[in-house]
Amino acid sequence: MEQQQLAERLRTLADRYETPTFLDGDPSWFMHQVTEEKDKETMGFIASVLSYGSRRQFMPKIQYLLTASEGEPWQWVRDKAYRDDISDDDSCFYRLYTNRMMVGMLDALCDMLTDYGTIGQFVRRSSPNGTALEALDALSSFFRSRGIKGMVPSPASSVAKRPCMYLRWMVRSPSPVDLGLWADFIRKDTLYVPLDTHVIQMASALNLITGRTASWRTVVRLSEAMGEVFPGDPARGDFALFGYGVDADKAL
Repeated sequence: MEQQQLAERLRTLADRYETPTFLDGDPSWFMHQVTEEKDKETMGFIASVLSYGSRRQFMPKIQYLLTASEGEPWQWVRDKAYRDDISDDDSCFYRLYTNRMMVGMLDALCDMLTDYGTIGQFVRRSSPNGTALEALDALSSFFRSRGIKGMVPSPASSVAKRPCMYLRWMVRSPSPVDLGLWADFIRKDTLYVPLDTHVIQMASALNLITGRTASWRTVVRLSEAMGEVFPGDPARGDFALFGYGVDADKAL
């Protein structure tokens, strides 16, 4: 497929799939179930932390936390009310996360909300140049400094798929899926395409990247390629690659 033809195909797919129906069965759905901006930020962050593995398994876990918060996750975290809903023990909460790990992550998030008011205010103060990389580094460093490892991964040591996804949710606007709450202090053109196995397979099949090795360098290369297709909005390529995969499955 020629480059121009591929670009037109990807734009068509992004138009087709970046719609309200994309939310059905997607973890981004949860942040749309609360009203206040600080609750959307908080719910989105919690959802992103748990969004790995099987959706059939992690979606009920996120729903449990949304239900426990009674639709006010910011206050629920700020008041440490999660300690009434999650036992501080070594029982499994979800896959690699124990209950104690979840409590520790929420304790750290509570510190952030106490010190900065909202996640957005923390990111704003920690990203003087308004870049996604600054925000990713700041978020991972904050949690790592409080002993939370792996739950908010850093681009320095991983593809940081879930934090990249969270930034897409918070920054991109206008969108029926993404919220754009941070659009005035994080530049959309600096966002990265969240990289997982499915995205690698699609991007490799389209020759957008070479090889199938997951690394931060791959994230950067793919995001640069998507920036050429979607000028100023590389993360929109996430919808296009998702759509390409769906269309490919339908053709089987």
